[in-house]
Amino acid sequence: MSELTLFLIRVAFLAILWIFVLSAISVIRSDMFGARVPETARGNAPAPSGRKSNGKPRKPRRGAPTHLLVVEGENPGVRAELADAPLLIGRGSDAAIKLDDDYVSTRHARVAASGDEWFVEDLGSTNGTYVGPVRITQPTTIGIGVQVRVGKTILELRK
Repeated sequence: MSELTLFLIRVAFLAILWIFVLSAISVIRSDMFGARVPETARGNAPAPSGRKSNGKPRKPRRGAPTHLLVVEGENPGVRAELADAPLLIGRGSDAAIKLDDDYVSTRHARVAASGDEWFVEDLGSTNGTYVGPVRITQPTTIGIGVQVRVGKTILELRK
């Protein structure tokens, strides 16, 4: 092999090695400090809430879910009231449902309402959020009893 070919192979190998190292650092950073959340997803935009115009909480309609419950995983039985929506799910201290799951990001997912429907949204987590067996990439409607998997933890909306 010529000297030029050997030099180009070395440079390509170093470039690939640096790409790997930088991507590993990026994953570690997002797991430790949380993924960057776009401005539109931060809740700065006005969204319909579960409150009347006079500030009092609205009564959920009959048959509507009232809480989000951890049914399987490290923290079974942990629940959060949907009246406090939107609910943040993750390992961070600001999460409404704080999970001790190594496969859950600091700010992993969010559950919010729009009218009478409930949605789950992945917040750029490393391992993804699943509704049933399907990994979601955009806000997805969920109902009572639909399993939402974050890491090794399974959550459900309940009455």
